[in-house]
Amino acid sequence: MGVEIIKTYKQEIPALRFIGKKGANWGEWWQNGWFDLLEKNIDDKFKAEYEDWNAYLGLMKVDKSGSLDYWIGMLLPKETTVPERFFHFDFPKGSLAVCWVYGNEKDVMEYHGHSLGCKKILEEQGIKIQYDNDGSYWYFERDQCPRFTTPDEKGNVIADICFFI
Repeated sequence: MGVEIIKTYKQEIPALRFIGKKGANWGEWWQNGWFDLLEKNIDDKFKAEYEDWNAYLGLMKVDKSGSLDYWIGMLLPKETTVPERFFHFDFPKGSLAVCWVYGNEKDVMEYHGHSLGCKKILEEQGIKIQYDNDGSYWYFERDQCPRFTTPDEKGNVIADICFFI
């Protein structure tokens, strides 16, 4: 598989609200205009507070047995009204550990969809992933525009894999 982690860093984030759907797929999101619906909540103040405001997320919660729950959506201002039939999770102001996974889109998606290589690398760097009281942890694939949406001259993209720390 032709992927590599080209950057790791810590990022400060404001309090955020994830709004999304569980059980939907990416195609449904585009077909139904759900990203457009959520993007209407992004204003200049939010853009100034959160540099990766223009990203679509696959949010994951992994329990202590390794079972994974998956939602698709966006991070938005903490006061955003949740549309009917959407889920939301509120995350406090804090920090993320971020890995940039670089390669062709198919390989990048397979790497972080089936591997916790980023988590291992971050922990080897001494970064402590935040765990909930029940032993679960949250992370997300952040498909930021244009890092993920516009391939480079080699046809490769960058997906951000982010862990709460």
